[in-house]
Amino acid sequence: MADEPLDAAPAEAPAASGADVGAGAGAAVKASPVLRPRREAFEHGLLPIPKLVFPEGTLTQTLAQMKERLSAGGGARAGAAVLAEALQIPAEQAALVLGTLAAVLPVEDPALGEDGSGEADLCDVLLFLYIQSYKRLVPRAHKDSPAVADVWPSTSAFDGYLSALSPIQLVRSNSRRFMPSQTDEEAHQLSYLQKHMVNILSLLADSVDGEGDESMVLTTETFEHLGFLLQFSEGTPLSHVATFFANSDPDMPAAPVPVAQVHDWIVQNIAASLENTADKSTAKENSQQSASDPDVTMAEAFTNTRIQSNSPTGTAVRNNQGHYRNTTFVEGFSKTSVVKQASDIKGHSIKVLNCHDSVIYILAPVKYATVYGCSDATIVLGAVGKVVKVEHCERVQIIAASKRICIANCRECIFYLGVNHQPLIVGDNHKLQVAPFNTYYPQLGEHLAQVGVDPNINKWDRPFVLGVVDPHDSLSHPAGVSDVQAESATCLDPDLFTNFLIPSWFEAEGPTKYNPFTLPEVYWASQRKKHVSLEDIQKNIQELEIDDSRKKELAFALHAQFKDWLYASGNIRQLYCLQGE
Repeated sequence: MADEPLDAAPAEAPAASGADVGAGAGAAVKASPVLRPRREAFEHGLLPIPKLVFPEGTLTQTLAQMKERLSAGGGARAGAAVLAEALQIPAEQAALVLGTLAAVLPVEDPALGEDGSGEADLCDVLLFLYIQSYKRLVPRAHKDSPAVADVWPSTSAFDGYLSALSPIQLVRSNSRRFMPSQTDEEAHQLSYLQKHMVNILSLLADSVDGEGDESMVLTTETFEHLGFLLQFSEGTPLSHVATFFANSDPDMPAAPVPVAQVHDWIVQNIAASLENTADKSTAKENSQQSASDPDVTMAEAFTNTRIQSNSPTGTAVRNNQGHYRNTTFVEGFSKTSVVKQASDIKGHSIKVLNCHDSVIYILAPVKYATVYGCSDATIVLGAVGKVVKVEHCERVQIIAASKRICIANCRECIFYLGVNHQPLIVGDNHKLQVAPFNTYYPQLGEHLAQVGVDPNINKWDRPFVLGVVDPHDSLSHPAGVSDVQAESATCLDPDLFTNFLIPSWFEAEGPTKYNPFTLPEVYWASQRKKHVSLEDIQKNIQELEIDDSRKKELAFALHAQFKDWLYASGNIRQLYCLQGE
């Protein structure tokens, strides 16, 4: 799914001007920045709250009326109480809206705060509410759906009120070849913005004296709020590229610009970007993919392999660990272990996709993390400053230190969490368990401080559950499932809680010597009891008066039982890592 390397040279370039021609045929032509959607808003900013999703026919009118109500007192900001009244939603859902908005803004808003406890700018609120009508791209139909019938039992105790497909079967039934790529999703998001841009601009615009289109204008400040939805490939602010705002005197505010002019400029840029994407897709389809293409999944070629090297970075980067824009991918690994440090991360996001029976270590600070379509795996996410999203996973252990986490459509997963806000649980889930954070590595404390995660606050055991159906999800749901309350998560039995040891695959020093999150007393007590029990067993064995042959039999029996436990618990992969296989 990593369609284009992050550091790939842009394929698009404007026509050379006369000055360029005069500089000689060998002169380099600087490529124009390309307008792209901000994926964070669409991937982490959509909430399955029915009252936020307005019918498309009345969307603009409803939001325009809400704008009038929210700004009736002359204020340009709204807090949770005001928003709850305007949207007719509970106060805790309004707080979730502002917290989610704060997590996906391109630049922190001091008045809103990192946790969304303050007041949000009305422009940002309107943009956030508008995109709640967005529907994710529908996967193309699989040509051989019966081929995946053995992934999940055809008859299940859960049939009748849960989906007939498990999360993994649902993903595999629209196999990777038919799932939307990153480029497909970007194009879909751009097309959505292109279609709705005239309505979006009308919501942000101010009315001035004039006639027709000239009466609606945008200021530089209001125009910059569009950075919530759109950005240029080089990270350049929108107003620095727009000719009507560029090169203005910093001591003199730029004059407001008619909405029609802004609309034409944005739509032209979107059209150019979509055309560029279409040209690249056509060229890619006409050329033969090679192993060097980061869009090629190498899982089948590299199974039963441990990803490790003796290089300073501590990891070998595979072809299926591609980079796309500002995102690093770990994709398609099976029966292996992967470790990524800060030096391996490109951009501010990490995505772990379609990994199975593996152990994935992300020992780096990032803003956003996504885990999608994984099964029978253990995934460690060291420090995530904004949001973790875990979706369509089965029998996965997630160990994550993060500001926020969203869990959607998962089964039989355990989440060992250090989170500053309540875990959000949405969609069709079953047999989820939560537990306190249970590991550390030498740089964890530094990484937590770097991304702003507070280890003194941990709300792992306070899940926030929303409805079972996600209106943005294009994957099908069984009939009647909308009437079923979403299943929450239970706390892991303290007797089953264990600390997770991260192997020392590389020489590294750091100040973190223990788990920075405080372990609840009931879990501490269980750990102490286990420690005492092991010491007693060891002492009793040493005191047994048995001959050497009986000792060998006892050791063999203990070894066999331990091996059976390793396989049953799924920890055999971790043991291989510790042994340095």
